[in-house]
Amino acid sequence: MVQQRRAQWIPVGVIVLAVVIDLATPTDVTSAPLLMAAPVAAAPLLRLPGIIAIGALSMAVHAVLAWVDHTFGWQRGVANQLTLLAVTVLAVLINRTLEGQSARTRRARQVAAVAQTAVLPRPPSRLGELQIAARYIPAEDEAMIGGDLYVVQDTVHGVRVMVGDVRGKGLGAVSAVCADLGAFRYAADEAEDLPGLVTALEAALLREGGRRGGQEQEEGFTTALVAEFADGLEAVRIVNRGHPPPVLLDARGTATVLEPSQESPPLGIAALGTWSFPVDTFPFPPGSTLLCYTDGVTEARDEDGVFYDAAVRLPRLLRHRSLVGDPPAPAEILQLLIDDVARHTGGRVQDDQALLALHRPAREAAPLPGRTRV
Repeated sequence: MVQQRRAQWIPVGVIVLAVVIDLATPTDVTSAPLLMAAPVAAAPLLRLPGIIAIGALSMAVHAVLAWVDHTFGWQRGVANQLTLLAVTVLAVLINRTLEGQSARTRRARQVAAVAQTAVLPRPPSRLGELQIAARYIPAEDEAMIGGDLYVVQDTVHGVRVMVGDVRGKGLGAVSAVCADLGAFRYAADEAEDLPGLVTALEAALLREGGRRGGQEQEEGFTTALVAEFADGLEAVRIVNRGHPPPVLLDARGTATVLEPSQESPPLGIAALGTWSFPVDTFPFPPGSTLLCYTDGVTEARDEDGVFYDAAVRLPRLLRHRSLVGDPPAPAEILQLLIDDVARHTGGRVQDDQALLALHRPAREAAPLPGRTRV
């Protein structure tokens, strides 16, 4: 926003430069061409009244300079004034064209946001003692609905969660997201355990790929993180199918990456072979927060190509945050993460980001996180 306000002064700066050049050079040197650049520079930066004001100011400045140099004749006076007028009209037309394109882009983004909300509703903020926050940040470089997803469901088997990323974008990705969500909603209630839930998801994706046919049948897949919180929230069981591993923040703000004990491929490619997938169990002590996200976070790069590392950067943010206020809530942690990713990339959202934070309120001192395998 600050940079945008500064950029709006560029046309005025061009006029000031033209005045300086004209006064510092002989009278047979004119700065009229530079003055003509001012309305053109204003076209993408200012609104219609501002463009007209810059054009009028350029004409007035040229008239004064020509009068001071005693060169205001037909060739160097009136002709230049008519040219400045024509350039101002051209700048107005350019501005109207750009404004129309910007309005169409905004409408497309609004439609995409509404569709994304309809397809991917926000989970409840609380299920029992488990506090939940979710955010979806679309990529800025295209107004298309992405394939990132999250879903949280309370079942008789405990709270079950999925965070995933469907290959591709647009309507094809939305179709796959709907298939994933529908399959999860059903299987989360019916499956006795996580292997059964993941198997049901795999079968649903294979059926969806068969209906879509073509390349999607061969290469359509979803990276997924499926988790289950048992009663009492003492532990979280996780199946990771080719997805970025989550980060566990304990009550002291220490971050631990919950790597899978065995790498497994994404969902939806069972037709290419059969793979086993472990169910890893991690302690989830009081005061802990489980952060799940898609590769829009892990693959965010700075200008030097360095990838973002939430496990390294988040503890620093939380330590600073704890010095200036109360411990952050799950939604605040997600906002800290989103803002820090934006700083890391220089404000460029390079890919869609789906983020989910699940927090167990602190009631006692939290032990260090570890992992067992079942």
